[in-house]
Amino acid sequence: MVRYTHINNFLESSLFFYTIAIGMDSRYSYVSPNYDRNFSFGKGSLLGQHFSVTLHPEDIRLCEEAGPKCFADPASLFPVTLRKHDGKGGYVITQWEMQGMLDDDGLPQGIFCVGYNITEFVDTQTKLDEASSQLDEISFIQSHGVRRPLANIMGITQILSGVQDASEIPMLTQMLTQSADELDNIIHQISNKAS
Repeated sequence: MVRYTHINNFLESSLFFYTIAIGMDSRYSYVSPNYDRNFSFGKGSLLGQHFSVTLHPEDIRLCEEAGPKCFADPASLFPVTLRKHDGKGGYVITQWEMQGMLDDDGLPQGIFCVGYNITEFVDTQTKLDEASSQLDEISFIQSHGVRRPLANIMGITQILSGVQDASEIPMLTQMLTQSADELDNIIHQISNKAS
């Protein structure tokens, strides 16, 4: 238990990290000032309250699954990503590492947790994934959609350069215009996807 006290003392003034301990009764037995500052929303300390008061309802299960793992292997840290109420009707995304706390006799005393806000990281990752998907789609359109009308234009211009019979020119010009229009539409599609 002494090492958790040292960690709490070290991180007590942290503006980035949260430290909490959950007792065997599923209630907060320790809450760092930064955790209260971010998740109690001016309603006093979360100390003594059930751990689920700050969580997205679907994430309670994640904590319930991590708890037994922490006691089965108390020397290890178990990572969990959880959504916490932001006080505005939404959620922030937090990353936690959890470890089982045992007393001197090796009996479970609770779960110790260190966490931090990863919302900005997740938002950036989502935007990068969307941009990557968009680039993949643009790449596909460029490699498949552009190729056919461009090949048609190149072929028609080759034919036009060798035309002997002037009566063929209107038909080839129409085919050239049609392929150019098709290429223009594809370029507009790419432009719209890129913006």
